[in-house]
Amino acid sequence: MRQRRPLLLVATAVATLAAASLSACSSSSTTASASPSATGPAKGTITWYANQFGPTGTDVRKTLITAFEQANPGITVKLEQAPSDSDTYRSTLTTQISGGSSSFDVYNGDVTWPAQFGKAGLALPLNSYLPASYWSGFSNGLVSSVTYQGKIMAAPLFTDNAFLFYRKDLLAKAHLPVPTTWEQLQSEAETLQRQGLVKYGFAGQFDSYEGLTCDFTEFEADAGGQSVNSGGTASTIDSAASVKALSYMRGLITSGVAPSAITTFQEQQSESLFTSGQVAFLRNWTYAYADSNSPASSKIVGKVGITNLPTFAGQTAPGYSATGGWNLYVNPHSKNLAADIAFVKWMTGVQAQTIIGAQGGEIPSNAAALASSTVQNSNPAFPVAAKNKLQARPSNVAAYAQVSQGIYSNVNAALSGSTTPQSAVSAADKAIGSALDNSGL
Repeated sequence: MRQRRPLLLVATAVATLAAASLSACSSSSTTASASPSATGPAKGTITWYANQFGPTGTDVRKTLITAFEQANPGITVKLEQAPSDSDTYRSTLTTQISGGSSSFDVYNGDVTWPAQFGKAGLALPLNSYLPASYWSGFSNGLVSSVTYQGKIMAAPLFTDNAFLFYRKDLLAKAHLPVPTTWEQLQSEAETLQRQGLVKYGFAGQFDSYEGLTCDFTEFEADAGGQSVNSGGTASTIDSAASVKALSYMRGLITSGVAPSAITTFQEQQSESLFTSGQVAFLRNWTYAYADSNSPASSKIVGKVGITNLPTFAGQTAPGYSATGGWNLYVNPHSKNLAADIAFVKWMTGVQAQTIIGAQGGEIPSNAAALASSTVQNSNPAFPVAAKNKLQARPSNVAAYAQVSQGIYSNVNAALSGSTTPQSAVSAADKAIGSALDNSGL
């Protein structure tokens, strides 16, 4: 499974988001206080606006639609192809929904959109139509990632998680266990390097871009911190926990465990170094396991293990994984809300989620489906994913793009050595505060 660009949403211009929000607020968009009714029979035709996911040779969306229509004979689902580029897709959604379009009913959306779309009136709050018992069926941490000011703006469709990939052959040669703490990982990496078994100990995504927000979110959560408070109203990044996380990340570079060029690494660069046999430990997304075992592109086939990310000593293992993936949103202008809700509920149920996992190769958002033997036996990453602790990026903030940029640009400056960890988190705190003030939350 290849990591798609939409899973790591690229920050866009402030003006674009502001214009989108103003346009939506001035339109006839339905708000939570004037929600359409979901009463009446769930029947008729609805349109699902979605980009493709899962294996390229099979369109799992069509498999899901067929199964849904068999289970719900009164409802027909039309599939409309959405743009594959995340920014183009978001722009199209913003334009159409803020203009009052009801040409599609349910749409897929990125994990960082809930607050942005909630504030702009581009999605219907779903907790008004689905009971608390429904939301308890998702893997831990997912519902909070789609919540904005107490409103659940989307239903998690599938997730992507980060994992620690490691050279099990090298650990065996050095008689070392799989590390469960970051301190242990650094110590073992140094041992492997000292023994001449590998060139570098660790690789991740430390470039100044969205991927670094994900990586830092994990280290920060492992240290007991977060960048924005749970309400999405204030920056909390200027803390001892954030400094600890950033100091550790910088220490990986200054110690030589990570290459100095890691400050320019995105997913592809970090994975390429690992599959070429030059790195002992890799932080990356689900697809990296399959890539590492592909004879066409990897020199370490059969030598790779996969486990949960470590945490810091003194914390409960495992460490946190940033939440990736896609959600289901409902167009507030939809004319067939009862059918929309039936579709969302079924798509996040065990039957659909088993298809998404076993046939689509994506990590199910439904905890019961992810725990099933059918799903877990389909991918070596899935039993590990079932044990992951998930931590959302600040998706509860409408000015997410600006907040994320404030995080990754300042974190990268510290990693590059141009500023100290304390100065970096202080600068990030000011950038996040400014973004929150200008967004009006």
